[in-house]
This record gives sequence, structure tokens and C-alpha cells, in this order.
Amino acid sequence: MSEALGFRLRRAQLAVYQDFNEAFSAKGLRPADFAVLTVLNKNPGLKQSEVAEALGIQRANFVAIVDGLEQKGLAERRKSDTDRRVQSLFITEDGLAYLKEIRPIVQEHDDRISERLGGREARNLLSDLLLKLYESRDEE
Repeated sequence: MSEALGFRLRRAQLAVYQDFNEAFSAKGLRPADFAVLTVLNKNPGLKQSEVAEALGIQRANFVAIVDGLEQKGLAERRKSDTDRRVQSLFITEDGLAYLKEIRPIVQEHDDRISERLGGREARNLLSDLLLKLYESRDEE
């Protein structure tokens, strides 16, 4: 089993996830929270369903994530100007400040993972290979 590619990918994902949790636990930030804030920072006004789909998060789980970000004042829902049934998501000023504040922690986390892989070149190679895996899946 330990030689199966899927098993190794899952174990690697768990190791990265654990490192992230340890790095951000003092800030009360989970990987999903960080991912949502990052997407909203780059794409303000996306519908909830679009953000959830982009991140591969089930809708039921996603609502709870956004609820938590709203309670912390980091993100907000707004009704669409064109369709009142649609909720658009935006990062708040506090959310932008929060992302700026944690940027050094994000960099340290990325540097640690890169070092464990053997450096930036190895990290970039792995990143390219992983991208190829899920982009080819999306094209099927």
C-alpha cells in the first residue's frame, strides 16, 4: 500500500495540512478559511457556489466556513444587484489586513515545505505535476 501513488499523495497532503494547522493555530485560521479569503481577495463578488466549486468544498460545508469568516469580520455576503436570490462574497477591510498580517506565516510554511522537498526547484516541479493531474481530470 505504501508504494501506491494515491496513498503517498494523501499522506503528503496530510503532512502539509498538519504543518499548516500548527503554523496557523495561534491565529485561529484553518486551511479552508485561508483558501476562501485568498480567492475573495483575487475575485471579489463571486457567488458562494462559484467559490465553493473553485475550492472543491461541498456547499453544506462551505456555508459554515463563510459563516465563521463573517462572524470574525473577515468576509461578507451581499445580495446581488441583479438577482436577490444570489449571495456574492467579498473580503472585508479587516480580511485584507488579516491576509497581510499572516503573509509572513504563509511564507514560512511554504519555505518549510519547499525545504522538505529539497528546495524551490523541487517544489515547483511537484506543483507543476500536481497541477497537471487535476487539470487533466477537469478536461475529461
